[in-house]
Amino acid sequence: MSSVQPLLVQAVVETLSSTPDGSLIRTLDPAWKEIQSALARDSNFPHGLTPRQWEELIAASYDKAGFDEVILTPRSGDLGRDVIAVRKGWGSVRIIDQVKAFGPGHLVSANDVRALLGVLGSDRGATKGIVTTTSGFAPRIQDDPFIAPYVPFRLELVDGTALKSRLLGLKDD
Repeated sequence: MSSVQPLLVQAVVETLSSTPDGSLIRTLDPAWKEIQSALARDSNFPHGLTPRQWEELIAASYDKAGFDEVILTPRSGDLGRDVIAVRKGWGSVRIIDQVKAFGPGHLVSANDVRALLGVLGSDRGATKGIVTTTSGFAPRIQDDPFIAPYVPFRLELVDGTALKSRLLGLKDD
């Protein structure tokens, strides 16, 4: 288990206020920098985190990427949405992200992805859905006739390799 884990639990995000969907958050930079450093040097780091810690980390990444509002939904009763990220202005977007913190070899199924598409269709404000996983996706998932029409503009699939690249690529303001 990584030595960064307690730091992540306590300090990667700060709650600013409550919303009907969850907690509006912002990233705390000291913890973010330490997490990026641990991710770069320790290949086992990702697998030492709980699913909730991954949700917090993904929420923090949207904040670091410059989204105007980032909401971390409750642990239960989240209606299939773990993180909601909003960018306002020209090209406004409201992303719903479902985070799947799976161990190596445990792949996200087509049914899991289809479930998010159902949520995307039911959440009238959502413009895009993302399934983010620490693992990978079932083979040929993007060829599924119920998934393929939505990729990449309405649905994005982010596997563990792409996730690590995204997290390491986010620079400070």
